[in-house]
Parts: sequence; structure tokens; C-alpha cells
Amino acid sequence: MGFIIGLVWFVVVIAIAMAAGLLFRFLMVQICPKGIAKEMRTAPMTASFGMLMILIYIIVAVFAPLIAPFSETEIVGREYDAWNNVNLLGTDNLGRDMLSRLIYAARNTVGIAFIITALAFFLGSILGLLAAIVGGWVDQALSRTVDVLMAIPSLIFAMLLLTIFGTSVVSMIIVIALIDSTRVFRLARSVAMNIVVMDYVEAAKLRGEGLWRLITREILPNAMAPLVAEFGLRFCFVFLMISALSFLGLGMQPPTADWGSMVKDNATLITFGDITPLLPAGAIALLTVSVNFVVDWQLHRASGLKEQ
Repeated sequence: MGFIIGLVWFVVVIAIAMAAGLLFRFLMVQICPKGIAKEMRTAPMTASFGMLMILIYIIVAVFAPLIAPFSETEIVGREYDAWNNVNLLGTDNLGRDMLSRLIYAARNTVGIAFIITALAFFLGSILGLLAAIVGGWVDQALSRTVDVLMAIPSLIFAMLLLTIFGTSVVSMIIVIALIDSTRVFRLARSVAMNIVVMDYVEAAKLRGEGLWRLITREILPNAMAPLVAEFGLRFCFVFLMISALSFLGLGMQPPTADWGSMVKDNATLITFGDITPLLPAGAIALLTVSVNFVVDWQLHRASGLKEQ
């Protein structure tokens, strides 16, 4: 009986998600300029749902102080209060409102993950393109350094560096960005190596184009599609790493709200059959899946494949 009820709920949730994705795509087609509307018409339902969820996360993150019923650190009741009319999702281990902390965590976790991903991409892509264009000892030195760094598991490496340099937000941003930039370097270099041998790049070199102009005018525009897709994937990995580090106590520090630390702080409730600790974990999973839906669509578009 329980299995049947769970299956029914699963079907209902999938149906609601499909309807929300279709409605979002219809609205975007109506209000967007012709170029964007044409692309939206071809978007699969999964990508439409993903874009809707990403938009909701962005709105929640930007307007967190207006949406949350209480402040991020305000103690509003007893520890582990059940769901009620005042605290819709109950309270945490210190008596703070869970719903408010979930909302503020969207700003903290997603915002910092975006900053880290952007920094990692700036550093990794510039060095990767530079290595491909210059070649020689510059390419060898950068590539071998990246090989050494990538040989160490990223989560363990991040834990080691954060233990040494401290667990402040700035330290976390710099450490994760440096570790993740090695992956971006590999992709950027690999893509650029296939572009630098093209005739138009050789012609640009013969015209006397400078290094920066070669990167920004000749190579980067032609490498943009895989880099944009990788940006979405890297964002997911960074997002999950922040949550994992916070769960282990090395990420965002109290009293800052973060989904990873919220799971750790309230894990005791799981033993009593309370699903409250699963809500921040669900928020992590939903954003990860949504971003991957959009990335898959962009990869499909960049590949030039057509639906049969």
C-alpha cells in the first residue's frame, strides 16, 4: 500500500513539473524577443522546467530578506519545534526558523558558488587558451602543474588547504576556485588546440595580431559553446563541494545559513522520522538537476544535432 501511494505521489509530482515547464515555455515565447522566442520553442520540456527552477532560485536568493518570515539568525522558538502555523517548517537545533534559513541559504550557497565558478573559469580558460597558443615550455609547465594538482582528490585537497589557511568565506572561494580552475584549464586547452591550427588563426598571426586579440577575437568565440556548457556543469560541482564542505564543518561557518550545514545540524531528526533535514538536501538536488537539464539542452544545440 505504501509503495502504491509513493508511486501515485511520484506521478503527480512529475505531472506538475511537466505542466510547469510547458507553461513557462509558453510564457517565455510570448514575452521574449523573436530570436529568443524561436529558441524557446525548440527547448525540450526538461530544459524549460530547469530554466523555471533556476529563475525561482535566483528570485529567492535576490529577495531573501523580503520573502523570509524571520531573519537568518533569529531564535523564534524551542529547539526542533514541529511544523506549525508560525514556523511552517519547524525550527532547527537552536530554535531558528527552518523556512527562513532555507531561503537565506539560497542567497549564500548559490551566490558564492556562482562567484567561485566565474573566478575558476576566468583563471582556467585564460591559462588554457594561453597554453594552447604559445605552446612550448609555457604549455609544458602549466600542463604538468595542472596534472599534479588534478592527481589529488579535489574534496580532500580542499579540506587540507582550508585546514591550513582557515575556513573564512574568502579562503573557501580562493581554494575551491584554484582547484576547479584545473578542470577548466584542461577543457579550454583541449578545445583551443583544435582551433589554433585552423587557417584563419594562422592568417591572424601573419597579420601581426597580438596574443590578447588572438584569444578574444579568433579562439574564444569558437570555443564558447563547450565552455558555456562546462560552466553549468562546473557550477553544479562547485555547488555540491560547498555543501559537502559545510556538512563536514569546513565550509560556511555558523551562524551563516547553508544547505550543507543545515543537513548536518538537523540530522538527528531523521531518526525520529522527521523529513525536515531532507529539505535542504532536496534543494541541493533540485538545483543540480535543473542546471543539468539546461546544460544538456545547450550541449545538444551546440552539437548541431536535430530531433528526429
